[in-house]
Amino acid sequence: MALSHKAKRRWSLVILLLGLPVWIVLASSIMTTFGRPPILVELLVYMVLGIAWALPFRNVFLGVGQDDPDKRND
Repeated sequence: MALSHKAKRRWSLVILLLGLPVWIVLASSIMTTFGRPPILVELLVYMVLGIAWALPFRNVFLGVGQDDPDKRND
């Protein structure tokens, strides 16, 4: 089921305002639980996690910054 442009905009806001902070807290909590690894390993883990959170939502974010394609230009 495809989302409308309006629904994509709303879901992207929910994901960015609620989901991303939760992901950041979760990732940093997991990293500190095991002790602090060497700085390059820590940087690599945060880079991978920084990309990994957005991959499941790429269809939601796709085209959100564009004008609504269903909007009529009268």
